[in-house]
Amino acid sequence: MPPIVLAIATPIPTLSRIRDPRIRFSRTPVLLPMYHALLSNRYLTTRVIPLIAVAAVALCTALVIIVVSVMSGFVDMIRNAGKTLMGDVIVSRPIHGIPNYERLIAEIRALPAAAEASPVVDSWGLLKMPYEDTEVVQVWGVEPRSFSAVTSMDKALYWRPPTDAQWMAALRNATRELWELPSFFTREEREEIARFTRDPMRSALIGLAPPEQRAAIRDLPLDQFRASLPGLVGEFGWQDLWLREPRLRPESERHLDLRRLLEWGRQLRAPDGGLDAIITGIHVSKANERRSDGTYRVLAQGSLWMPAQQVTLTVLPVTDRGAVTDPQSRILTVVNEAQFGVFQIDDKRVLVPVELLQRMLELDASEIVDPNTLDPETGEPMVIGRRSARVTMILVSAKPGFTPQQLKQQVEEVYARLQTAMRAERVPDALPDRLFVGIKTWEEQNAQIIGPVEKERNLMRILFSIIYVVCAGLVLVIFWAIVYEKTKDIGILRSVGASRVGILWVFVRYGLVVGVIGSIIGLGLAYLVVRNINHIHNALGEPFPAWMWGSVYAAAAAALIITGWLATRGSILPVISMLLATIALLGVGGGMMVHPGFLVWDPKVYYFTEIPSRVDFVSAVGTMLGAVVFSVIGALIPAARAADFDPVAALRYE
Repeated sequence: MPPIVLAIATPIPTLSRIRDPRIRFSRTPVLLPMYHALLSNRYLTTRVIPLIAVAAVALCTALVIIVVSVMSGFVDMIRNAGKTLMGDVIVSRPIHGIPNYERLIAEIRALPAAAEASPVVDSWGLLKMPYEDTEVVQVWGVEPRSFSAVTSMDKALYWRPPTDAQWMAALRNATRELWELPSFFTREEREEIARFTRDPMRSALIGLAPPEQRAAIRDLPLDQFRASLPGLVGEFGWQDLWLREPRLRPESERHLDLRRLLEWGRQLRAPDGGLDAIITGIHVSKANERRSDGTYRVLAQGSLWMPAQQVTLTVLPVTDRGAVTDPQSRILTVVNEAQFGVFQIDDKRVLVPVELLQRMLELDASEIVDPNTLDPETGEPMVIGRRSARVTMILVSAKPGFTPQQLKQQVEEVYARLQTAMRAERVPDALPDRLFVGIKTWEEQNAQIIGPVEKERNLMRILFSIIYVVCAGLVLVIFWAIVYEKTKDIGILRSVGASRVGILWVFVRYGLVVGVIGSIIGLGLAYLVVRNINHIHNALGEPFPAWMWGSVYAAAAAALIITGWLATRGSILPVISMLLATIALLGVGGGMMVHPGFLVWDPKVYYFTEIPSRVDFVSAVGTMLGAVVFSVIGALIPAARAADFDPVAALRYE
């Protein structure tokens, strides 16, 4: 055998234990640490067990990123909703209200940090619906122009002329629902239509059209069919489609009606121009059913579409002494519905003109009389002054470049200054003491909601930090097995001059690579889940189609056949692996078959109608770094054990 030449940079005395005469050493300087990268790459790509470590790190990373992203998105949605629904600063005095609010609003609007200020009257009432039901609602009396400038009222109005894409989507929804009605077609008609086309829109319209015109619709080229769709719908059964999707109208009518609704909603005025108008939250009416794509359809054949319906609002006025007077009721016309995106708001809030609610709650301007003194001319109680109109809140928005805290400070200063001026002027209905008036930022106003959610998010971060320990433990166990599997390799390396630190670095580097690759895969997996989490949730909320669980059963049958074939080969491990896969597929298929659909994200509990679907990349980077660090920590103990191996004992290891 020819002599083996090993080129090393380590002095010969280090290898004094080597006695094989066939081995001679050269002092040619070669960088021995090159074997670190070589071995790390080889160990990672030639064995399955390192991939298990990578998968463990990826799953742990993805789990933490998904949970933290959803919680962070929940907090952000609460913050954004609070700011868009009530501005940056709120001046409030419930029940009794703030007198001379017009003068205070004028002073606030003149502040350098204030963009707009809007008066609001807040109360609770009963709303008699067009159907046999009465809802408890939160009533806000608002001034539409300034309220839209401070909040997102204009964007929240739901019924408006749709874009072409929205119109086509609405038509798809309506025609699909018509097609699914069991009483709409006979079975023979369904089979006849299905032979011609698989397009549900065209199928529904063929069924809606007179029999003599069905062939013409069926044979239209696709581009001509799309172009003539509005006319076809208007001609052959528009009423049925419109009842299910009010945004659908013939071209001559749909824009006109919806534009009127949008304009009435923006002005908060009845069709006759009066104040007897109301905007209801989209969930106030039980006839509005939310689809999985976020749009709404009207139940009861569309007969309970709220716009233009008459409702009766009843509120209870409260005197300055806290006594409840006679209920006040008013018949109002629904001019639009609003979707603010917060379930509790969409489910309870209604908007009416501020002047109307002031009158109903007896907060409008009125005369102050002395019941003990009679007017000598009229014989009525003496009028000794006038009480100004009052509102319970003033919403203020900040100009760009100013924080809510800066705006709050300026509002507090102007309130104190105006209160002092009114007292000096002996105004009979001056601003109340600051003690009885709340001036808060939107975050302080919602502290009871934001605070607990922030704590829950931090608690989740702490609890899920345990995942890092699990990750480190998995890496430790897997690397411990790898070290003992590679004992002879370690002995050879130590025998030819590799230092303890060099051996240590091989496995630490190995753990570093596993952590980096696993964390990157985990980030990608978390991104896919978070971005599609609403689609996943909607799928879980519905029964699985038969073809899906049937496919899983087919895969289980195939796995069972493969298991039988492997059993004839005489190997136990493949048989057990495929048998476990078969059992798992059967369990998944059975679960999918009996799955009735369940609701995880209940808007009534979590405020919002959608799950947050934005990845928190700041937290994600921190999570990835944590996964890498704990992967290295998990690899340290096996690496140290490998470095401590005695070369001779390692070479003898079997």
